[in-house]
This record gives sequence, structure tokens and C-alpha cells, in this order.
Amino acid sequence: MPCTTILVGKAASYDGSTIIARNEDSSNGEFNPKRFVVVTPSEQPRHYRSVISHVEIDLPDDPLQYTATPNAILKDGIWGEAGVNSANVGMSATETLTTNERVLGADPFVERVRAKGKPGEEGYVPGIAGGIGEEDFLTITLPYAKTAREAVRRLGSLLEKYGTYEMNGVAFSDVDEIWWLETVGGHHWIAKRVPDEAYVTMPNQLGIDEFDLDDAFGDQENHMCSADLREFIEDNHLDLSVDGDGVAFNPRDAFGSHSDEDHVYNTPRAWYMQRFLNPYDEDWDTVEALHSPQSNDIPWARQPERKVTIEDVKYVLSSHYQGTPYDPYGHQGTPESRKLYRPIGINRQSELSVIQMRPYRPAAYRAVQWIAFGSNPFNTLVPFYTNIDTTPAYLDDTTARVTTENFYWANRVIAALADAHFGDNQAHIGRYQEKTSAFGHQNLIATDKALAADGTDADAHSGDAAAVDDATVKRTLEQANQKLADFLKQETDALLDDVLYTTSMKMHNGFFLSDN
Repeated sequence: MPCTTILVGKAASYDGSTIIARNEDSSNGEFNPKRFVVVTPSEQPRHYRSVISHVEIDLPDDPLQYTATPNAILKDGIWGEAGVNSANVGMSATETLTTNERVLGADPFVERVRAKGKPGEEGYVPGIAGGIGEEDFLTITLPYAKTAREAVRRLGSLLEKYGTYEMNGVAFSDVDEIWWLETVGGHHWIAKRVPDEAYVTMPNQLGIDEFDLDDAFGDQENHMCSADLREFIEDNHLDLSVDGDGVAFNPRDAFGSHSDEDHVYNTPRAWYMQRFLNPYDEDWDTVEALHSPQSNDIPWARQPERKVTIEDVKYVLSSHYQGTPYDPYGHQGTPESRKLYRPIGINRQSELSVIQMRPYRPAAYRAVQWIAFGSNPFNTLVPFYTNIDTTPAYLDDTTARVTTENFYWANRVIAALADAHFGDNQAHIGRYQEKTSAFGHQNLIATDKALAADGTDADAHSGDAAAVDDATVKRTLEQANQKLADFLKQETDALLDDVLYTTSMKMHNGFFLSDN
């Protein structure tokens, strides 16, 4: 899936949280209706079969409970995408990445081979299952890890055993660490810990630009990889550093791509996100700029000029090159420049999940999954607690039928109406976004205070997840989530009212004379 990711280390975030966030975007010409759900241990499969690749995997018998944002229509599989388990481990899967011919020649993708003919017929050739991919990753990984590192190791072992049919980047978080894993060819992978003081930008392109192989094969303090990666690099002449000693190994050069398509589809998104978060570090806009929208060397990780907020994350993941000649809704540049680069906030956005692990709250309600559905320039991002047994129907009951009775389709309809008259509807949408996001913050603060008054803060710094099973805490969190969902529906309906009226008054068949 075409997506955009930002990861924010705990020393770079406004409140000391680890934050992982990703837009899930569908392929061109498609929409994927989404839900926000809880998967209980009884609902988790013990034997898993992929719809796309037909790979079959026996899963452990002791899964943790977890949230997810799966497809509402399951014809292509689950596509769980983003969630948090009951041990407060977050996962976002996946960011589709690019690679090159040298990598795929050395380690081809494990693609499904369809059967030829029918059993018993002459010339019948049985089918062969493929590897694992985005459809599968969350379901087969998240319920079985109690730390972000454990999640990296589990997915890595599955990749080595079953292989994959696509290039993907996967984020994992807990209250202490963020890890980013990138697949390399069919069976290989690398993973790097996001520096605490930095943020990472990922735009559908293999991103890690510095990797310490000695650490990966030693203490694994900040790097991990597949068991034979060093031999894989050496045997296939993949290290492109001038000295070739592996000390300054650059995975982006070795495993990634630098195509003309990258320069219109991928690199401009990293450029814009870093331009926003580090506006004064360098010149971004003149012909002498160190990095342009088409630069191949935009850093993977960077220290921001100020602490990064949830609102910053929403802004960059909703952006369409505001303030530049490349904004499709703007007036700078030319008609050609305004359509030159692929926006981050795009029409085919399915959902955005921002997973926040708050170190100053106890394990029982530490994790928050901020959620937005539909196209980000027109939607809102609001926070839901994840230590719950049920999610509000407004976000859970997404159907294949278009109806404004659920959050996904309401947002999709609003975006389609507002896009045609963006400037006229912008004020309505801005007020809606501010009001709903502010209410989300208020809801968190009030609920946190109520739980603290009940003595739940006893395990605030212990990391002990025992309180996660406290039924009283769960009911309080579910009530808070429902309160937010009720407010959200009220305000989303009101926004639909405003946008429908404004756009209707701008229809081309209007006429200024009236017969009243």
C-alpha cells in the first residue's frame, strides 16, 4: 500500500512519549473502508491462512489482546494495519518500500504460484503458496510480543522462514523504544532503533541510510538484522560505499532505489515533512538549497528544532505542500507545478493511526491510539484508549454500503464534497478539526484524573501491566471512548451539514434570480 510514516523518539516528543504514526493509503483507483476493533484471545486464529499468498502458519496458543484497524470488507484478507496489544506494544504495518534489481536478483520475492489445471487432469501442476505480507504482518506478530524488540525478532524470524512477496517497512514501539524494520528482498531484513532525540520520515522508499553491522551481529543495542545479512551483502556485491569495509554501510544505497518515479512520488514527501519540522536548519526553497524535493540524500532521522506534538504529526501527514508551488489547492506556481508531486494528504487515504505510549501514566491506561479515517486534509484525529474490550460502534460498524452513520463513510463523503470548493469549506473543516481534537485532549485529561483519584497511578512507573486486567479501569476507558465517539458523531454530522450547504450553493447550475 502507498503510505507515509513518521516516528518520533521520546526525547523529541512534546511529553516524553514514543510516537509512531502512519497513513494507510490504498492503491490508485481503490478505497478501503476501515474499522477500529479489539481482537480478543478467543478471536485470534491459532492456524492462519493468508488470502493473498495462501501461506499457512500455526500461531502460538497464548496470544495477547490487541486493537487493530482492519478492512471492513475481508475479500483480500484482514489487513490489521495498526494497533496496541495488552502489554503496551504498538505496531504499524506497513509502509510499502522500493528496492532494486540487484537485491531481487540475489533474493527474489516469494510469490504465490497459481495451480495449472485441476487435480486429476493431465498436465495438472499444483499451486505453491507465497510468503507473508502487509495483509498478514499485524495478525501474526503483534499478539506475541511484550516489547518492541521482541516484536522485531518475531517478525524477523517469520520473514526468514516464510519469506515475503513485497518490500515493507514496519514500526514497533513500547514506552522506551521505537524500532523500524525494513524487508530486503525475499527473506532478509534490517531493523534500527529510532534515536530518542530524533524523528524519522518514511515516504514509500527504503529509508535507513546508516547501519552498524558490528552492532547488529554483536550487542544489538541499536541494530538487528537477518542471520546471514553480512554474507548476503558480500556475496552479492551490494555494499556501494567507496571503501567497501562495511563501517559506513548505507542500506538505502545498497538495497533501495533512486528512480525518476521516486523523485515525484517519494522524496518530495520527506522533503516537506522535514521542511516543516526543521524550517531554520537549512535553506529548503532556493536553487542553492541543500535538499530539494528530488534529493536522494534527505536524512532518515533528524533532530527537530522543537519538540514534536500530536498536532504536528497530524499536520505533516495531512499536508499537500502548503506554502509551496506544489500545493494542488494553492495559488503559487503554475497549474503544472501544482500537480507535480504526490501529496501526503491524498484522496485515497484509508486511515491514520498515531500510537502514543505515555511514560507518565500507569500501564493500565498508558497507550493511546489516535485515529482518523478518510482523506487527511478533511478529517480529524482523535484519541482512543486501547486497554479495552470493545470499541464504539461508530468506528467499529463500518459497512460496505455508504452511510454517514459510521465514521469512515462520513469522512469520505465530506472530503468528496469539500474538495470541489476547498477554499470555501476550509474554515468549516478547520473549526471541526480544532474542536474535536481539543475535546479529545480534554477527554484524556479528565479520564486520567478520574483514574488517578481512584489510586490507579500506583504502577505509573513500574511498567507492570497487571492492572491491564482490572475490569473497572477497562469500563472507565470504554466509557471515555464512547463519550468521545458520541461527540465525534455530533460534530461530524454538523460538518457534513455545513459542507453540503456550502458546496450546494456553489453548484454550476445555480442562478442568482429566485422565484420567491
